[in-house]
Amino acid sequence: MPALCRDCGAEPGEVPACPDCRGRRIIRHPELFALHIAHIDCDAFFASVEKRDRPELAARPVIVGGGVRGVVTAACYVARIHGVRSAMPMFKALAACPDAVVIRPDLAKYAAVGRQIRSMMERLTPLVQPLSIDEAALDLAGTEALHGAPPAAVLARFARDVEREVGVTVSVGLAGNRLLAKIAAGRDKPRGFCVIGAEAAALLAPEPVRLLPGIGPALARKLAGLGITRLAHLQALDDRTARARLGDDGPPLVRRARGEDCRRVDPIRETKSISAETTFEADICERAALERQLWRMAEKLAGRLRGEDFAAGGVVLKLKTASFVQRTRSRQFAAPTRLPDLLFEAARAMLIREADGTAFRLIGIGAQPLLPGHLADQPDLADPSAPRRVAAQAAIDALRARFGVRAVRRGRGL
Repeated sequence: MPALCRDCGAEPGEVPACPDCRGRRIIRHPELFALHIAHIDCDAFFASVEKRDRPELAARPVIVGGGVRGVVTAACYVARIHGVRSAMPMFKALAACPDAVVIRPDLAKYAAVGRQIRSMMERLTPLVQPLSIDEAALDLAGTEALHGAPPAAVLARFARDVEREVGVTVSVGLAGNRLLAKIAAGRDKPRGFCVIGAEAAALLAPEPVRLLPGIGPALARKLAGLGITRLAHLQALDDRTARARLGDDGPPLVRRARGEDCRRVDPIRETKSISAETTFEADICERAALERQLWRMAEKLAGRLRGEDFAAGGVVLKLKTASFVQRTRSRQFAAPTRLPDLLFEAARAMLIREADGTAFRLIGIGAQPLLPGHLADQPDLADPSAPRRVAAQAAIDALRARFGVRAVRRGRGL
């Protein structure tokens, strides 16, 4: 059976340890050197970056998140052993793991590391489809001549390179399609490398339906009400029965349960939205205090728009009351922008109408629709001050890039 040593790239055959490096991380699969669709997922990415930058935390449980009223953004594997998971309320996470080190998220740093890893992916193949800041799908078909090795060997070498050059680890899934590659990437974390081939349907059959990407709690409850709790139950349905019981989405769901997926790896992916929000340590009802928080979010949103080279065609204000009732308001711009002042003023006008004494626990601001960055803040004869605002923001950005984000601060942010 084809075999590959993940530690040195040798092909050790049937022996339990690699004769070249004595490593035991050996992958064996009948289709190991024939498959070319991969899914790469960084392991506990935010927490791993923080541990990389603070080596003294290597053995400690680390939670990336904010405040006792916030939620867990990421948790390292040590914290996960204690039951901490992403999106868990912070107070529950700290109750489960009171010794955890809590670190506020640094999204700019994580984005920079994500871009570095993505650049390394793009050296392997032009067919890289980013799926989030820390994961992507890749198609390495036809790259063997370029790299002098089959995709499996190239991916194992990539994982070693990321660990050595970037200081974080990744897990790799290799399969015949995107769905199976994603499932494979999650089966052996951290530092995993899993291969799924022709055995896919039999491998998936005993698994719970929630394993399938796209089946959330609501759909799982609906399926359970129909007696469908395992993927084998879906696999057994023919198209007619699936459509009768599950509607038009039934037959595609059955095909996915069997491990079938015809999606291609598409390197062009539309970014749906960019936003920034914060949950307060204590509820806020005063308009002035809400405006200060809104300004901070407007600056974050503007930075993210510039970082991803987008402009905002409009702005969305998001508020959540102390009783968890969400309010969403939106407003369109006459001309696209990514200046924090304009984002703030548009959102502030909506906030004034909502700040009626209600206590809020969260405020957020988003850009919608997203437009190409080159359309942002173009010269306007009706607004002769526009070029000065753009130049001032560019100067602020340059100073912050050189001396840190706190080097220049606006008065309304203090």
